[in-house]
Amino acid sequence: MGSAAPRAVVLADSDSRWKWAALVTRRIAPDHAIDARFLRSGTAPSQRQIDEVGVVPDTTATLDYAEVMADPAVSAADVVVLGTTGGTMLTMIHSLGTAWRGRPTRPAIVTGYVGVIYENLVDGLLLRAGSDLLLANSAQDAERFRGIYASLGVDTSGVVEAALPFLGGASHDPSAAGRDRPFTVCFAVQPSVPGTREARMSLLNHLARHARLHPEREVLLKLRNQPGEAVTHTERFPYQQLLAALPDPPPNLRAVYGDMGSVLDRTDLLVTVSSTAAVEAVHRSVPTAVLSDFGVREAHGNHFFVHSGLLTSFADLDRGHVPTVRPEWAARNGIGIEDPYRAARDRLAALRAAGVTTPPRPYYTPESSGEYLKQLLARRGVGLDGLPLPPRQAATPPALRRLVRRGAGTLYRIGRTRLAPAVRRWQQS
Repeated sequence: MGSAAPRAVVLADSDSRWKWAALVTRRIAPDHAIDARFLRSGTAPSQRQIDEVGVVPDTTATLDYAEVMADPAVSAADVVVLGTTGGTMLTMIHSLGTAWRGRPTRPAIVTGYVGVIYENLVDGLLLRAGSDLLLANSAQDAERFRGIYASLGVDTSGVVEAALPFLGGASHDPSAAGRDRPFTVCFAVQPSVPGTREARMSLLNHLARHARLHPEREVLLKLRNQPGEAVTHTERFPYQQLLAALPDPPPNLRAVYGDMGSVLDRTDLLVTVSSTAAVEAVHRSVPTAVLSDFGVREAHGNHFFVHSGLLTSFADLDRGHVPTVRPEWAARNGIGIEDPYRAARDRLAALRAAGVTTPPRPYYTPESSGEYLKQLLARRGVGLDGLPLPPRQAATPPALRRLVRRGAGTLYRIGRTRLAPAVRRWQQS
């Protein structure tokens, strides 16, 4: 399969998914050259976000769906790693299966999850069915994946236990705290949790209060993106703007950018509402606090930490409490494994040695789920036959539909609350 010099195509549609896919590729195919392909979209990463990951691709291109299917680098690759949404993964598995029809061998397709799975488990799994490697982030996830696939008649051989690819770096040394720098508290932000402006300002006020109560500490606000950069999930109330509106911020509270790993190198307590950064911190033995102030909710994803021993409040942190992770919880969730990608490398090597000869087999097919599949593919400009649709038949992209709906909703509210009363007053005058 492939050429003498092995190559991997990494397809990504946002900053965090590029990070996941690029680091996964380095873990499972360390000797492969990397061709980076970014989907043309409003969430495509900036050059800074691409560089920040530390993986330098051999070639780079930004393409739409039709161009991905026709890209010679994709068809000539030994492995294709999909760092995209689940719907795009299915679109690629379906359409590339069409593009590769009739070939004696084809590239191996790799999928997985960028972070902790806390919702839409079945939905996401079925969108990934048909990939040759589905990377589970823990033994617990692998067991759940295989159980669901087996019940629905999906081949389970591609499910491979691994871990989040950015778990690594040096373990935290508690004795270093305060030796040549202040004790450092780092809050890892999320673009949508908490979601309201009021809640996010409350969070900043909590951080400012903690900084004032502990002037000997450095309190960092770890931001995900520079102003103007796109992120995987839209941030309605950027912390950069809210921080500027904070009255009289203490001098030991400041915002920082950069790779999470490099920030963790100087962190003595990681605080978050539910960011995957908490998992990365636990892996490095950095003390970690998952806040309960905004509720422990499935919608926030912090229910994942219920058995971890990490849930705490700002009030406890202000009093000096530092949570301790429960080792059994960490082990069950794939944290601290020495070489979590060995099984994935072994399976990929076996696929390369034998050659991937059978076409991808998605769970959703035109025969079994034609209506759903047609709708999902049309959103990305692809037909049931796996070929690009004429422009007039392609559905409006989801992001544009959301924008239109939001604008329409705003116009409706203005009309109902402002214009209609004014018109009635004019009629009565």
